[in-house]
Amino acid sequence: MEIIAIWLSSISFFFFGITYFTSHYLKDEFKRYGLAKFGPLTATLQILGALGLLVGLKVPLILSVASGGLALLMLLGFGVRMKIRDGFWLSLPSFLFALLNGFILYNSLQTS
Repeated sequence: MEIIAIWLSSISFFFFGITYFTSHYLKDEFKRYGLAKFGPLTATLQILGALGLLVGLKVPLILSVASGGLALLMLLGFGVRMKIRDGFWLSLPSFLFALLNGFILYNSLQTS
């Protein structure tokens, strides 16, 4: 189950991170959040986190750091969406990815 979670999260964050640099939609979303200057950093952290999850399949410490970082990033994203009153349903994906990466982090700490 954890391997599936790792792959699901990694593929998703590679997609989200790369899409920021190739699509105007996500850049516009960061402007809407009032965080345009943090868009490139967030996308880069998503790509690095996705890569870290895959490296973490062989190096448990990297898995813990990557999943913890992505969980924190998504909790912050959830908070931003709630603050700008996007509502629960629009905010739900970030919360679910925070939970997913929290699950990966928890399991990685149990096995190390």
